[in-house]
Amino acid sequence: MPTQSMSRARIAACYGRVDRLLDAVAEQPVAPLRPAGTITDDTEQALLLARLLVEGGGRIDPLTFAEALAAWEDDMAARGSADLLGPSTKRAIERLRAGEPPEEAGRDGTTNGAAMRVAPVGIAVPVSEPAALLDAVVEASLVTHGTSTGLAAAAAVAAAVSAGVAGAGLADALDAAEHAAAAGARRGRWSAGGDVAARIRWARGFVRTAAGAPLADAALADAVADVVGTSLASQESVVAAFALVEARGDDPFSALTAAAAIGGDTDTIAAICGAVLGAHHGAAAFPADLLETVHRVNGLDLGTVVDGLLALRRRARR
Repeated sequence: MPTQSMSRARIAACYGRVDRLLDAVAEQPVAPLRPAGTITDDTEQALLLARLLVEGGGRIDPLTFAEALAAWEDDMAARGSADLLGPSTKRAIERLRAGEPPEEAGRDGTTNGAAMRVAPVGIAVPVSEPAALLDAVVEASLVTHGTSTGLAAAAAVAAAVSAGVAGAGLADALDAAEHAAAAGARRGRWSAGGDVAARIRWARGFVRTAAGAPLADAALADAVADVVGTSLASQESVVAAFALVEARGDDPFSALTAAAAIGGDTDTIAAICGAVLGAHHGAAAFPADLLETVHRVNGLDLGTVVDGLLALRRRARR
């Protein structure tokens, strides 16, 4: 939260080393002066999607979802937040309200909005049912991000999360992400730009073997920020998250602090990174006091929604 939409240089100048939860400074462009531990739109929208999945018995009605997203933005605006809907989602909702069909509204949604919120689909649908998992990703994403790029990015995140919940090794979970990204790209309207699956594959290899050895912290930050990129574009921020998972997957907290300090769309990069590593390692991988702070500051009670998502997963396996 405190570093989102800021450059690496400004993050360092304002906060120093990002190794704990931090209050946002006054110059934070999206969430000025928000208290440490406050969640952002990524987690807000993921929880919204999770609730709709549970209430719908595993199905998402696109119009209901779009209206829920619009209502969420109205509520955020009323609270004085600038942490609102991204450009692809906002444009899709405008088209729906103008009478366009849901399958057309997200026809040019290439940003990371679907990927940042899709983790609940990965919890609810087993990766052992790849066709069902991809169908669920498309149903949860098509209305706002119906492009090859948007669906590929969302499918990659959902598959990695689902594989982690199933107990897969981290390398296997990331392989599943690559395969799902390739399949997701075939389900959306073609969009120009780098292929998400190919870029994830390349980035994993780059951070693992650059200069013949694993990258040190500074070199990793340079590689991700300057070469992969950290913008709203799915081919950048989503790939950046997978690069950090590959490079720091054995130390989840290190991966998240690296994501928070990388610059650009830090909250989305960290949200995806945390979802994948949380699914793989479990909550015990993160400092308990920080988890407690996040729950307390945001008034979160995740037990019911988690139970609902896991019940959907068990039902899907029968």
